[in-house]
Amino acid sequence: MSLYRDTGVVLRVQKLGEADRIITLITQKHGKVRAVAKGVRRTTSRLGARVEPFAHVDVQFYTGRTLDVITQVQTLDAFGAGIVGDYQRYTAGCAILETADRMSAEEGEPVLRLYLLVAGALRALADGERDASLVLDAFLLRALAFAGWSPALTECARCGDPGPHRAFNVHAGGSVCLRCKPPGSASPPYEVLHLMDSLANGRWDSAERATDSTRREASGLVAALLQWHLERQLRSLPLVERRPFVGRQSAGEAE
Repeated sequence: MSLYRDTGVVLRVQKLGEADRIITLITQKHGKVRAVAKGVRRTTSRLGARVEPFAHVDVQFYTGRTLDVITQVQTLDAFGAGIVGDYQRYTAGCAILETADRMSAEEGEPVLRLYLLVAGALRALADGERDASLVLDAFLLRALAFAGWSPALTECARCGDPGPHRAFNVHAGGSVCLRCKPPGSASPPYEVLHLMDSLANGRWDSAERATDSTRREASGLVAALLQWHLERQLRSLPLVERRPFVGRQSAGEAE
């Protein structure tokens, strides 16, 4: 018997047989792992609630012939408790999990940075102190950078000429100067690219000052970049609700 342990975030679950599930996790040491959780669909199972999407867990695996088997699970963070009750945070969280699943295509290949990005983004969503749309876009921009697809935001993507530049072209790799501007390029306001740069580099004070219209336009560009590089649209991304952010404290005062 070959046992190993790791910490990970549950990305998705699939039914297997009458009582089992296949659990897909992104882990700290082993990258993406698909493993069988036996009997978790039975009402008497102690593991079922611990291996739901958004769960951050410490897991013990047994190496199987085709799929590994989950033998023990300890909950580290129940991020789902702070996410699933709010539609905006839930849909943003689903987009984060789907992106991580797509970007960690090779099972067993370490993706520590992506794992840390997922855990950090879900923690921010569960806390509810930041706009879920900003959290999602920050994650997507950093995930693109992890994959080597970071867009040019402060210089021309083609010639490297320092910006800011007014034109933006997804196929060209980001902002472009007037000399390099391909036909059909978008012309977002400078504030949009500034917001994207702030999110990519963790300047939250600057990002949170952006207007709702600037946030929506930046979200559109980020989604277009992601779709272009993944060569297909995420199923969950069109479902994400984009609405003005109302913090928990403000919401309580309004009540």
